[in-house]
Amino acid sequence: MNTVVVSGLGVVSPHGHDAGGMFAALLRGESAIQPIYPELARAAAAGRVEFDETRWFSKLQLAGVDRVSQLAVAAADLALRDANALTDVDLERVGVFVGCGMGGAAALEGAYRSTGRVPPLTIPAFMPNAPAAHIAMRHGIHGPVLTYSVACASSAVAIAEAAKAVACGDVDVAVAGGSEALLVPGVLLAWQAMMTLAPVLPGEAGRACRPFAADRAGFVLGEGAAFIVLESAERVRARAARPYARLAGWGLTCDATHLTKPDAHGQERALRQALRVAGLQAADVGYCNAHGTATTIGDAVEANALRSVWGAALDDLRVSSTKGLHGHLLGAAGALEAVVTVLALHHQQLPPNANCAVPDPALGLNLVPSGQAAPGLQAAISSSFAFGGTNAVLAFQRS
Repeated sequence: MNTVVVSGLGVVSPHGHDAGGMFAALLRGESAIQPIYPELARAAAAGRVEFDETRWFSKLQLAGVDRVSQLAVAAADLALRDANALTDVDLERVGVFVGCGMGGAAALEGAYRSTGRVPPLTIPAFMPNAPAAHIAMRHGIHGPVLTYSVACASSAVAIAEAAKAVACGDVDVAVAGGSEALLVPGVLLAWQAMMTLAPVLPGEAGRACRPFAADRAGFVLGEGAAFIVLESAERVRARAARPYARLAGWGLTCDATHLTKPDAHGQERALRQALRVAGLQAADVGYCNAHGTATTIGDAVEANALRSVWGAALDDLRVSSTKGLHGHLLGAAGALEAVVTVLALHHQQLPPNANCAVPDPALGLNLVPSGQAAPGLQAAISSSFAFGGTNAVLAFQRS
């Protein structure tokens, strides 16, 4: 089995299009959450991406390409440029693994709201596998091009499946990540109807999402795309490339209990599986980029799962959820947070658990209050727990 390493990073995020700049903003605790759609009956906020599609597409190319695919192409292109991984590889030995929860929301919204002719390219624009297909077409990739739609775990699952393909030699290079662009009125209204979004007070949008806080009240949505490039350590050494980190383990489980209510036992199994695959003990892991959606039940269940697996070592596990600063990217959340976790290892710095003035004492987590140095950090995990009961945990080690 090959050792799998991360050789490239690319993001199109609410904090910008540069992975390093995004990470620096998170370390400073800068929120990208802003009010959105003031015409809605109930106030809403989200992490929106500033994006110039003409930088990546001609006017002709944009026909039938939803925003979700535009963001995906840009982020994947940035990751591949960072890795410089396609210059000497058979493109039949390259795979694209993409997570996308909702597909082309803008195309679907436009079709629903149309009072005349529905755009004829609506179907190819909103199908969930469109982002993966557009990435493949952009780079002439002829290997496996796969899409995973597993709600909030979509892109973490995609990264795990890509790592397996590299580890067993099915592909030489994998472009793995996710994209989501769901900030349209219909989707906002649907999420508000579920009563899971945080209330937004005037002037307080930036702190509406408060993971693990005593006064947490729900999450805010975000959009964006994030991709990593995975290769074998041997291939990276041979071409004198830079490895950011080793993707050492992954855990994929299902609660099989409830469609929307998380279950600690399912999360525990994913955590233990990721540690086992990586050959790590819980005490070896110094940082957890938590799923941390800031819902009352979700954060409590996640804390219980961590406590069960880490036991007496929980006090030494530093924990933060960065969703309070960039929002919940749903299908792209796992990929964006995987990038953050890789950079935490690479730079030996931890992003804060923002907006948590008073941590919930019942959770008992060692939260990162502000961006801080983490000298000696050797291993970190990123967790994604989805509606439908799917749990995905990625374990990274310093390379």
